[in-house]
Amino acid sequence: MKNIRNFCIIAHIDHGKSTLADRLLEYTNTIAAKDMEAQVLDDMDLERERGITIKSHAIQMEYEHNGEKYVLNLIDTPGHVDFSYEVSRSIAACEGALLIVDASQGIQAQTISNLYMAIDNDLEIIPVLNKCDLDSANPEEVADQIVELLGCDHDEIIRASGKTGMGIPEILDAIIERIPAPKGDPSAPLQALIFDSVFNPFRGIIAYFKIENGTIHTDDFVKFVATGKEYHADEIGVLKLDLAPRKELSAGNVGYIISGIKNSREVKVGDTITHVDRPCAEAIKGFQEVKPMVFAGVYPIETEDFENLRASLEKLQLNDASLTFTPESSAALGFGFRCGFLGLLHMEIIQERLGREFDMDVITTVPNVSYKVYDKKGNMTEVHNPSGLPDLTLIDHIEEPYIRASVITTPEFIGPIMTLCLSKRGELVKQEYISGGHRMELTFDMPLGEIVIDFYDKLKSISKGYASFDYHIHGFRESKLVKLDILLNGESVDALSTLTHADNAVTFGRRMCEKLKELIPRQQFDIAIQAAIGAKIIARETVKAVRKDVTAKCYGGDISRKRKLLEKQKKGKKRMKQIGSVEVPQKAFLAVLKLD
Repeated sequence: MKNIRNFCIIAHIDHGKSTLADRLLEYTNTIAAKDMEAQVLDDMDLERERGITIKSHAIQMEYEHNGEKYVLNLIDTPGHVDFSYEVSRSIAACEGALLIVDASQGIQAQTISNLYMAIDNDLEIIPVLNKCDLDSANPEEVADQIVELLGCDHDEIIRASGKTGMGIPEILDAIIERIPAPKGDPSAPLQALIFDSVFNPFRGIIAYFKIENGTIHTDDFVKFVATGKEYHADEIGVLKLDLAPRKELSAGNVGYIISGIKNSREVKVGDTITHVDRPCAEAIKGFQEVKPMVFAGVYPIETEDFENLRASLEKLQLNDASLTFTPESSAALGFGFRCGFLGLLHMEIIQERLGREFDMDVITTVPNVSYKVYDKKGNMTEVHNPSGLPDLTLIDHIEEPYIRASVITTPEFIGPIMTLCLSKRGELVKQEYISGGHRMELTFDMPLGEIVIDFYDKLKSISKGYASFDYHIHGFRESKLVKLDILLNGESVDALSTLTHADNAVTFGRRMCEKLKELIPRQQFDIAIQAAIGAKIIARETVKAVRKDVTAKCYGGDISRKRKLLEKQKKGKKRMKQIGSVEVPQKAFLAVLKLD
């Protein structure tokens, strides 16, 4: 055990984690030169296309240091705030972390939030200054920021470059010398933490685990503590670029188990594996539950695909434990699921993966957050969907979730960022200079409902990408919220209804009607698009009818002939309007997210 090191790589998005991981794998000869490609651990097409890491990826390396052989288990993690749950699970399986900071961009919000997560788990931190080969790099200044943040010495910071491979041997030596070996007793009862799982269509569910105590052998009879189910360990092994089977694994190791599990509900991330005949006294603690931030309805385009969508979401949940879903129904869209996501990028990625990996075409409704609704008797209900709101006469008040948001930026963008945050009903809590006055941290209290739609995109564009944003839930506050309904020909479309603040309702309703007028195709009859709060209509637009020129055959003659034909057409249009239904295209649901 003394020659095992488990570590993960944490950083802000785009600071070069995956590229640095490539160099480590290359230097330790874990991957043959012919198999080497850029971001080799990012195995999803989506990750390649967008250049981001979505999943944590574990891989084992072997390295010789001072004549001794060491086993290094590396977990590469995502950097985007929407995938922070992946990071928290990876940290639970490690004893140390490489904290990577881009020498040209300096410390950003996710760097700090991932660092605190690692410190809370008592991980040994090795600071690495990446991209030192760039002309725009400013290693001295960024090194000062790291020293200020971590309280370490300047000579503890390793200067490296994922592109050229500079500093890689120093990083490997530091991992062996500074990160402690895993603790645990190989002869104690088996206790292993499941930190991830994937679905394989041929072999069932593969669970990835880290052994805290004990030893596991192939064909052992094991039990998953949370579900109470028992299985035979058909195959166990370690994670190389592919799965590498082993006969036994003992405490401190990271590996996988295949036991022919077909049902995705039987594997819970954060569960403990133990032996049936010699179980451990208690399950492993300290694994946090996921908190979804954004809720949206996901509906199949064809109603008969409902069960296929359920199966697809269950398989996706195995691969992405931060996705939560419960069935719901809508008058406009039929049966579907109310899904909880960690953010808008997460929602977009899930939608894209449903299409690519499971061939599911889905409609996603307007995202919203969960509210606490108090009635006049003092009872509280949680509402995730505006259509689940009780009658207005019964409601005493509504509380909405607030977040404590921290924005780190350079001083020249402070004006526009403050304007943006205050326009989203934010309250400035404090502002302070960090890292020698070159950057500022602004702290706001804001309603979560205001930032779920387009806040992050706007922040990035007004700050030219230099502002980094991070947030955590900061309780609930009473707010003056109203339910805004969209009516098409007098019929409410529940998928487009939203809960919004009374002050913003009129402008939001008006913009929504204008946007829908552009997107709803013209019919044979007029379509009235209205925005309403309760019974009061606050905005209206009309999509004009497409009509046939029935008077074309009347050339000359009396006006009464034309009038007769037009009156006949008018009656037909009226009858058509009574039975005609309006199809709302998928573009219309997405357009609401991009209202500017």
